[in-house]
Amino acid sequence: MQHYSPYEIIEAKPATGLVLLADHAMNRLPTEYGSLGLPASAFERHIAYDIGVEALVRRLSRMLDAPAVLGCFSRLLIDPNRGEDDPTLIMKISDGAIVPGNHPISAEEWENRLNRFHRPYHRAVSETIGRSAEAHGAAPLVISIHSYTPAWKGVARPWHAAVLWDNDPRAVLPLIAKLEASGDIAVGNNEPYDGALRGDTMFRHCMAPGIAHALIEVRQDLIADEAGIAAWAERLAPILASLNAMPDLHRYERHASRTGAYESLSGFAPGKAG
Repeated sequence: MQHYSPYEIIEAKPATGLVLLADHAMNRLPTEYGSLGLPASAFERHIAYDIGVEALVRRLSRMLDAPAVLGCFSRLLIDPNRGEDDPTLIMKISDGAIVPGNHPISAEEWENRLNRFHRPYHRAVSETIGRSAEAHGAAPLVISIHSYTPAWKGVARPWHAAVLWDNDPRAVLPLIAKLEASGDIAVGNNEPYDGALRGDTMFRHCMAPGIAHALIEVRQDLIADEAGIAAWAERLAPILASLNAMPDLHRYERHASRTGAYESLSGFAPGKAG
């Protein structure tokens, strides 16, 4: 079995006080998993990764001199943006595609994927946020980048981008306002998805410890090529820099989650990222 790193950390400058995350950056699998029984074409679809996000986050990291953590395994193997007890952590069927390598799956293999991929990724996120907090001398601002399909089940999605969140509005409200200020894009506010997801990356690393954050979704057709990626990096970089300059976004301030009490999450230590 060859060594396979489940994450990549772009070091940049921790003292910047901004951390970028890309949970679904890549569509890779370790060689021993083959293709999970799927055709190669499945790994070009959104079911395998967030199209355009890796290149977008790399560019934003360079422009902002901000550290970033990239997930280096396909979400078809195990989804890093799900809690360990989430039934959709390892998908048997994803948008109509049956995943033979995920069903049946033994309890041992379930735990193996947690230990080899999911948990190391989250340790990397926790450690990167911790280094940024120490170097900056205050809570960092955390921005997670994802992408979504332009249509779902035949229905077009009108939003060019979306901001997903649970119940901490500190970074979200100014972010939405700044995105909308250009007047040339439609911005979803918890559309097409709701950002309150128990145990996900933002819940675990930001909501529980009280770190200001936001999850940005960009429609995949807008960042499917180099020109689109460059355009969205140019759009987002100054907005994120202006948010990062706000002192209120660098304070620890826990907000109640719409998903329930932190203390009721089994095995989770409230107030700690990771």
